[in-house]
Amino acid sequence: MEPIRARWFDGRSSRPQDVLVSLHAGLRGPALHLHPLSQPAGELLKLQAGQIDWPETWSAGRAPRTVTVDLRDHGSLEIDGAPQWQAALAAAGERPSLAQRMQTRWSVLLGVSLLAVVALGAFYRWGTPWAATQVTRQVPLDWETSLTADALVDLDKLWFKPSKLPPARQSQLRERFDALARQIEPGMRRYPAYSPQLTLAFRSGFPANALALPGGTIVMTDAIVEAAAAQGVSDDALVGVLAHEIGHVMHRHTTRMLVEQGVLNVGLGLALGDVSVLVSTGGSLLTGLAYQRGHESEADCFAAALMRKAQLPTAPMAELLLGMEAERGAKKPAEAESRWMTLLSSHPDTAARARQLKAGRVEGC
Repeated sequence: MEPIRARWFDGRSSRPQDVLVSLHAGLRGPALHLHPLSQPAGELLKLQAGQIDWPETWSAGRAPRTVTVDLRDHGSLEIDGAPQWQAALAAAGERPSLAQRMQTRWSVLLGVSLLAVVALGAFYRWGTPWAATQVTRQVPLDWETSLTADALVDLDKLWFKPSKLPPARQSQLRERFDALARQIEPGMRRYPAYSPQLTLAFRSGFPANALALPGGTIVMTDAIVEAAAAQGVSDDALVGVLAHEIGHVMHRHTTRMLVEQGVLNVGLGLALGDVSVLVSTGGSLLTGLAYQRGHESEADCFAAALMRKAQLPTAPMAELLLGMEAERGAKKPAEAESRWMTLLSSHPDTAARARQLKAGRVEGC
Protein backbone atom coordinates (compact mmCIF):
# COMPACT_ATOMS: atom_id res chain seq x y z
CA MET A 1 0.00 0.00 0.00
CA GLU A 2 1.04 3.55 -0.67
CA PRO A 3 2.13 5.50 2.45
CA ILE A 4 -0.61 7.53 4.10
CA ARG A 5 -0.26 11.18 4.95
CA ALA A 6 -0.63 11.98 8.66
CA ARG A 7 0.15 14.48 11.40
CA TRP A 8 2.54 13.29 14.12
CA PHE A 9 2.40 14.78 17.61
CA ASP A 10 5.63 13.53 19.14
CA GLY A 11 4.78 14.58 22.73
CA ARG A 12 7.64 17.07 22.96
CA SER A 13 6.29 19.85 20.79
CA SER A 14 2.78 21.25 20.42
CA ARG A 15 3.25 21.56 16.70
CA PRO A 16 2.58 18.45 14.61
CA GLN A 17 4.98 17.15 12.01
CA ASP A 18 3.66 16.18 8.61
CA VAL A 19 4.69 12.58 7.98
CA LEU A 20 3.95 9.57 5.81
CA VAL A 21 2.84 6.35 7.50
CA SER A 22 3.54 2.93 6.05
CA LEU A 23 2.33 -0.36 7.50
CA HIS A 24 4.22 -3.65 7.12
CA ALA A 25 3.27 -7.22 7.93
CA GLY A 26 4.97 -8.65 11.01
CA LEU A 27 4.97 -11.89 12.98
CA ARG A 28 2.82 -10.41 15.74
CA GLY A 29 0.80 -7.96 13.68
CA PRO A 30 1.47 -4.90 11.54
CA ALA A 31 4.52 -2.75 12.13
CA LEU A 32 4.27 1.03 11.67
CA HIS A 33 6.97 3.16 10.11
CA LEU A 34 7.03 6.99 10.04
CA HIS A 35 8.71 8.83 7.19
CA PRO A 36 9.36 12.58 7.02
CA LEU A 37 7.20 14.13 4.34
CA SER A 38 10.20 15.99 2.94
CA GLN A 39 12.21 12.76 2.62
CA PRO A 40 9.86 9.79 1.97
CA ALA A 41 12.81 7.41 1.70
CA GLY A 42 14.03 8.27 5.19
CA GLU A 43 12.59 7.03 8.46
CA LEU A 44 11.78 8.85 11.67
CA LEU A 45 10.41 6.00 13.73
CA LYS A 46 9.75 2.24 13.61
CA LEU A 47 7.23 0.66 15.95
CA GLN A 48 6.12 -2.97 16.32
CA ALA A 49 2.48 -4.01 16.80
CA GLY A 50 2.82 -4.34 20.58
CA GLN A 51 4.03 -0.75 20.93
CA ILE A 52 0.83 0.75 19.50
CA ASP A 53 -2.73 1.08 20.79
CA TRP A 54 -4.55 0.42 17.55
CA PRO A 55 -7.89 2.21 16.99
CA GLU A 56 -10.95 0.01 16.67
CA THR A 57 -12.30 -0.81 13.24
CA TRP A 58 -15.61 0.59 12.08
CA SER A 59 -18.37 -0.37 9.67
CA ALA A 60 -18.13 0.87 6.09
CA GLY A 61 -20.96 3.35 6.49
CA ARG A 62 -19.61 4.88 9.72
CA ALA A 63 -16.01 5.76 8.96
CA PRO A 64 -14.69 8.59 11.18
CA ARG A 65 -13.44 11.80 9.63
CA THR A 66 -10.13 11.52 11.48
CA VAL A 67 -8.34 8.42 12.80
CA THR A 68 -6.25 8.84 15.95
CA VAL A 69 -3.49 6.30 16.60
CA ASP A 70 -1.94 6.21 20.08
CA LEU A 71 1.81 5.61 19.84
CA ARG A 72 2.17 5.54 23.65
CA ASP A 73 5.61 6.97 24.57
CA HIS A 74 6.00 8.32 21.06
CA GLY A 75 2.94 10.56 20.95
CA SER A 76 0.07 10.08 18.53
CA LEU A 77 -0.96 10.27 14.90
CA GLU A 78 -3.91 11.96 13.23
CA ILE A 79 -4.92 10.57 9.84
CA ASP A 80 -7.60 12.09 7.63
CA GLY A 81 -7.80 9.20 5.17
CA ALA A 82 -9.83 6.69 7.20
CA PRO A 83 -10.61 4.29 4.29
CA GLN A 84 -6.94 4.28 3.26
CA TRP A 85 -5.89 3.55 6.83
CA GLN A 86 -8.27 0.60 7.17
CA ALA A 87 -7.25 -0.80 3.78
CA ALA A 88 -3.55 -0.48 4.71
CA LEU A 89 -4.15 -2.28 8.02
CA ALA A 90 -5.91 -5.16 6.26
CA ALA A 91 -3.12 -5.40 3.67
CA ALA A 92 -0.55 -5.58 6.51
CA GLY A 93 -2.31 -8.58 8.04
CA GLU A 94 -4.34 -6.91 10.80
CA ARG A 95 -7.40 -8.95 11.76
CA PRO A 96 -10.06 -7.25 13.91
CA SER A 97 -10.90 -8.96 17.18
CA LEU A 98 -14.15 -10.87 17.56
CA ALA A 99 -15.58 -8.04 19.67
CA GLN A 100 -14.82 -5.53 16.91
CA ARG A 101 -16.31 -7.77 14.22
CA MET A 102 -19.47 -8.10 16.34
CA GLN A 103 -19.70 -4.29 16.44
CA THR A 104 -19.28 -3.83 12.71
CA ARG A 105 -21.01 -6.89 11.16
CA TRP A 106 -24.55 -7.98 11.95
CA SER A 107 -23.90 -11.50 10.67
CA VAL A 108 -21.07 -11.99 13.17
CA LEU A 109 -23.14 -10.54 16.02
CA LEU A 110 -26.08 -12.82 15.18
CA GLY A 111 -23.85 -15.89 14.87
CA VAL A 112 -22.11 -15.26 18.20
CA SER A 113 -25.45 -14.56 19.92
CA LEU A 114 -26.94 -17.83 18.66
CA LEU A 115 -23.83 -19.72 19.72
CA ALA A 116 -24.03 -18.14 23.19
CA VAL A 117 -27.69 -19.13 23.55
CA VAL A 118 -26.89 -22.71 22.55
CA ALA A 119 -23.93 -22.81 24.95
CA LEU A 120 -26.03 -21.46 27.83
CA GLY A 121 -28.76 -23.98 27.06
CA ALA A 122 -26.28 -26.84 27.03
CA PHE A 123 -24.72 -25.61 30.27
CA TYR A 124 -28.15 -25.46 31.90
CA ARG A 125 -29.38 -28.80 30.54
CA TRP A 126 -26.26 -30.95 30.88
CA GLY A 127 -23.34 -28.98 32.27
CA THR A 128 -24.87 -27.86 35.56
CA PRO A 129 -26.30 -31.26 36.61
CA TRP A 130 -23.05 -33.01 35.63
CA ALA A 131 -20.89 -30.52 37.54
CA ALA A 132 -23.23 -30.69 40.55
CA THR A 133 -23.02 -34.47 40.60
CA GLN A 134 -19.22 -34.38 40.59
CA VAL A 135 -19.04 -31.75 43.33
CA THR A 136 -21.64 -33.59 45.44
CA ARG A 137 -19.38 -36.65 45.47
CA GLN A 138 -16.90 -34.61 47.51
CA VAL A 139 -19.40 -33.40 50.13
CA PRO A 140 -18.80 -35.31 53.40
CA LEU A 141 -21.66 -37.29 54.93
CA ASP A 142 -20.84 -35.68 58.29
CA TRP A 143 -21.69 -32.27 56.85
CA GLU A 144 -25.10 -33.53 55.74
CA THR A 145 -25.94 -35.10 59.10
CA SER A 146 -24.87 -31.94 60.91
CA LEU A 147 -27.02 -29.84 58.58
CA THR A 148 -30.01 -32.13 59.16
CA ALA A 149 -29.62 -32.02 62.94
CA ASP A 150 -29.72 -28.23 62.89
CA ALA A 151 -32.61 -28.19 60.39
CA LEU A 152 -34.71 -30.55 62.51
CA VAL A 153 -34.24 -28.34 65.55
CA ASP A 154 -35.47 -25.33 63.57
CA LEU A 155 -38.37 -27.25 62.02
CA ASP A 156 -39.48 -28.51 65.42
CA LYS A 157 -39.50 -24.94 66.70
CA LEU A 158 -41.32 -23.42 63.73
CA TRP A 159 -43.56 -26.07 62.16
CA PHE A 160 -43.43 -29.57 63.53
CA LYS A 161 -45.05 -30.95 66.65
CA PRO A 162 -44.48 -34.32 68.31
CA SER A 163 -46.24 -37.19 66.56
CA LYS A 164 -49.58 -38.34 67.98
CA LEU A 165 -49.44 -41.73 66.27
CA PRO A 166 -49.57 -44.61 68.78
CA PRO A 167 -46.09 -46.06 69.48
CA ALA A 168 -47.23 -49.42 68.13
CA ARG A 169 -48.23 -47.83 64.83
CA GLN A 170 -44.92 -46.00 64.58
CA SER A 171 -43.05 -49.22 65.32
CA GLN A 172 -45.05 -51.06 62.65
CA LEU A 173 -44.16 -48.52 59.98
CA ARG A 174 -40.52 -48.39 61.07
CA GLU A 175 -40.28 -52.17 60.66
CA ARG A 176 -41.60 -51.84 57.10
CA PHE A 177 -39.18 -48.98 56.48
CA ASP A 178 -36.16 -50.92 57.81
CA ALA A 179 -37.12 -53.99 55.77
CA LEU A 180 -37.35 -51.80 52.66
CA ALA A 181 -33.96 -50.19 53.32
CA ARG A 182 -32.35 -53.64 53.51
CA GLN A 183 -33.44 -54.28 49.92
CA ILE A 184 -31.18 -51.54 48.51
CA GLU A 185 -28.55 -53.11 46.27
CA PRO A 186 -25.15 -51.58 45.36
CA GLY A 187 -26.31 -51.06 41.77
CA MET A 188 -29.14 -48.82 42.98
CA ARG A 189 -26.76 -46.34 44.59
CA ARG A 190 -25.92 -43.32 42.45
CA TYR A 191 -22.90 -42.69 44.68
CA PRO A 192 -21.40 -46.14 45.43
CA ALA A 193 -19.35 -44.90 48.39
CA TYR A 194 -22.32 -43.09 49.94
CA SER A 195 -23.86 -45.17 52.76
CA PRO A 196 -26.02 -43.03 55.06
CA GLN A 197 -27.83 -44.48 58.06
CA LEU A 198 -31.50 -44.39 57.03
CA THR A 199 -33.84 -43.42 59.87
CA LEU A 200 -37.56 -42.69 59.98
CA ALA A 201 -39.05 -39.97 62.20
CA PHE A 202 -42.68 -38.99 62.74
CA ARG A 203 -44.08 -35.50 63.26
CA SER A 204 -47.49 -33.84 63.42
CA GLY A 205 -48.62 -30.25 62.85
CA PHE A 206 -47.90 -30.37 59.14
CA PRO A 207 -49.99 -31.34 56.06
CA ALA A 208 -49.89 -34.84 54.57
CA ASN A 209 -46.34 -35.26 53.36
CA ALA A 210 -43.03 -37.02 53.78
CA LEU A 211 -39.68 -35.36 53.29
CA ALA A 212 -36.11 -36.52 52.98
CA LEU A 213 -33.36 -34.62 54.77
CA PRO A 214 -29.68 -34.89 53.85
CA GLY A 215 -27.74 -37.69 55.49
CA GLY A 216 -30.54 -40.29 55.73
CA THR A 217 -33.31 -38.87 57.94
CA ILE A 218 -36.82 -39.15 56.53
CA VAL A 219 -39.76 -37.43 58.22
CA MET A 220 -43.31 -38.74 57.76
CA THR A 221 -46.22 -36.65 59.01
CA ASP A 222 -49.18 -38.04 60.91
CA ALA A 223 -51.43 -36.46 58.29
CA ILE A 224 -50.22 -38.70 55.45
CA VAL A 225 -50.70 -41.79 57.59
CA GLU A 226 -54.22 -40.60 58.40
CA ALA A 227 -54.87 -39.81 54.71
CA ALA A 228 -53.92 -43.37 53.73
CA ALA A 229 -56.27 -44.75 56.39
CA ALA A 230 -59.09 -42.47 55.27
CA GLN A 231 -58.69 -43.60 51.65
CA GLY A 232 -58.63 -47.25 52.69
CA VAL A 233 -55.32 -48.02 50.93
CA SER A 234 -52.90 -50.55 52.37
CA ASP A 235 -49.63 -49.72 54.10
CA ASP A 236 -47.91 -50.56 50.80
CA ALA A 237 -48.92 -47.02 49.76
CA LEU A 238 -46.97 -45.51 52.66
CA VAL A 239 -44.06 -47.86 51.99
CA GLY A 240 -44.03 -46.63 48.38
CA VAL A 241 -43.88 -43.03 49.60
CA LEU A 242 -40.97 -43.97 51.86
CA ALA A 243 -39.23 -45.66 48.92
CA HIS A 244 -39.58 -42.39 47.01
CA GLU A 245 -38.01 -40.44 49.89
CA ILE A 246 -35.19 -42.98 50.20
CA GLY A 247 -34.56 -42.27 46.51
CA HIS A 248 -34.09 -38.59 47.36
CA VAL A 249 -31.59 -39.55 50.07
CA MET A 250 -29.60 -41.99 47.94
CA HIS A 251 -29.43 -39.49 45.07
CA ARG A 252 -28.42 -36.75 47.53
CA HIS A 253 -31.00 -34.43 45.98
CA THR A 254 -30.99 -31.77 48.69
CA THR A 255 -27.20 -31.46 48.57
CA ARG A 256 -27.27 -31.50 44.78
CA MET A 257 -29.85 -28.70 44.74
CA LEU A 258 -27.58 -26.50 46.84
CA VAL A 259 -24.62 -27.28 44.60
CA GLU A 260 -26.63 -26.89 41.38
CA GLN A 261 -27.79 -23.41 42.38
CA GLY A 262 -24.21 -22.45 43.21
CA VAL A 263 -22.89 -23.81 39.89
CA LEU A 264 -25.72 -22.14 37.98
CA ASN A 265 -25.16 -18.74 39.61
CA VAL A 266 -21.42 -18.94 38.93
CA GLY A 267 -22.11 -19.88 35.32
CA LEU A 268 -24.58 -17.01 34.86
CA GLY A 269 -22.09 -14.61 36.42
CA LEU A 270 -19.31 -15.72 34.06
CA ALA A 271 -21.59 -15.63 31.01
CA LEU A 272 -23.58 -12.47 31.69
CA GLY A 273 -21.32 -10.50 34.02
CA ASP A 274 -22.78 -8.61 36.97
CA VAL A 275 -26.45 -9.61 36.85
CA SER A 276 -29.04 -8.00 39.10
CA VAL A 277 -30.38 -9.67 42.23
CA LEU A 278 -33.83 -9.90 40.60
CA VAL A 279 -32.51 -11.73 37.53
CA SER A 280 -30.33 -14.01 39.66
CA THR A 281 -33.14 -14.85 42.08
CA GLY A 282 -35.73 -15.34 39.34
CA GLY A 283 -33.38 -17.53 37.32
CA SER A 284 -32.51 -19.59 40.37
CA LEU A 285 -36.19 -20.04 41.22
CA LEU A 286 -37.33 -21.17 37.79
CA THR A 287 -34.32 -23.35 37.04
CA GLY A 288 -34.43 -24.74 40.58
CA LEU A 289 -38.03 -25.83 40.02
CA ALA A 290 -37.03 -27.53 36.78
CA TYR A 291 -34.18 -29.38 38.49
CA GLN A 292 -36.52 -30.39 41.33
CA ARG A 293 -38.95 -31.90 38.84
CA GLY A 294 -36.05 -33.95 37.49
CA HIS A 295 -35.17 -35.03 41.02
CA GLU A 296 -38.77 -36.12 41.64
CA SER A 297 -38.67 -38.28 38.53
CA GLU A 298 -35.38 -39.82 39.66
CA ALA A 299 -36.89 -40.58 43.06
CA ASP A 300 -39.92 -42.20 41.39
CA CYS A 301 -37.58 -44.37 39.30
CA PHE A 302 -35.73 -45.41 42.45
CA ALA A 303 -39.00 -46.13 44.27
CA ALA A 304 -40.32 -48.30 41.44
CA ALA A 305 -37.09 -50.30 41.33
CA LEU A 306 -36.91 -50.70 45.11
CA MET A 307 -40.56 -51.76 45.42
CA ARG A 308 -40.05 -54.24 42.61
CA LYS A 309 -36.98 -55.63 44.40
CA ALA A 310 -39.02 -55.95 47.61
CA GLN A 311 -41.85 -57.60 45.61
CA LEU A 312 -44.31 -54.91 46.65
CA PRO A 313 -46.93 -53.22 44.45
CA THR A 314 -46.66 -49.55 43.47
CA ALA A 315 -50.36 -49.15 42.62
CA PRO A 316 -51.37 -48.31 46.24
CA MET A 317 -48.86 -45.43 46.25
CA ALA A 318 -50.42 -44.15 43.03
CA GLU A 319 -53.90 -44.32 44.57
CA LEU A 320 -52.70 -42.41 47.64
CA LEU A 321 -51.16 -39.66 45.49
CA LEU A 322 -54.32 -39.33 43.41
CA GLY A 323 -56.49 -39.16 46.53
CA MET A 324 -54.33 -36.48 48.11
CA GLU A 325 -54.32 -34.52 44.83
CA ALA A 326 -58.11 -34.72 44.62
CA GLU A 327 -58.43 -33.44 48.18
CA ARG A 328 -56.10 -30.51 47.51
CA GLY A 329 -57.91 -29.69 44.28
CA ALA A 330 -61.42 -29.77 45.76
CA LYS A 331 -61.57 -26.02 45.10
CA LYS A 332 -60.22 -25.84 41.57
CA PRO A 333 -58.38 -22.65 40.64
CA ALA A 334 -59.16 -20.73 37.50
CA GLU A 335 -57.70 -22.20 34.29
CA ALA A 336 -55.03 -19.48 33.93
CA GLU A 337 -54.08 -19.81 37.58
CA SER A 338 -53.93 -23.59 37.19
CA ARG A 339 -51.43 -23.23 34.34
CA TRP A 340 -49.22 -21.00 36.47
CA MET A 341 -49.40 -23.47 39.36
CA THR A 342 -48.33 -26.27 37.00
CA LEU A 343 -45.42 -24.17 35.75
CA LEU A 344 -44.28 -23.29 39.27
CA SER A 345 -44.75 -26.79 40.66
CA SER A 346 -41.66 -28.64 41.83
CA HIS A 347 -43.33 -32.01 41.11
CA PRO A 348 -44.24 -33.63 37.79
CA ASP A 349 -47.93 -34.00 36.93
CA THR A 350 -49.59 -36.23 39.55
CA ALA A 351 -51.89 -38.03 37.12
CA ALA A 352 -48.97 -38.93 34.86
CA ARG A 353 -46.92 -40.11 37.84
CA ALA A 354 -49.81 -42.24 39.07
CA ARG A 355 -50.27 -43.91 35.68
CA GLN A 356 -46.62 -44.82 35.53
CA LEU A 357 -46.51 -46.07 39.12
CA LYS A 358 -49.57 -48.23 38.56
CA ALA A 359 -47.82 -49.78 35.59
CA GLY A 360 -44.66 -50.21 37.64
CA ARG A 361 -42.61 -48.48 34.94
CA VAL A 362 -41.54 -44.86 35.34
CA GLU A 363 -40.59 -42.96 32.18
CA GLY A 364 -36.90 -42.18 31.91
CA CYS A 365 -35.74 -44.98 34.20
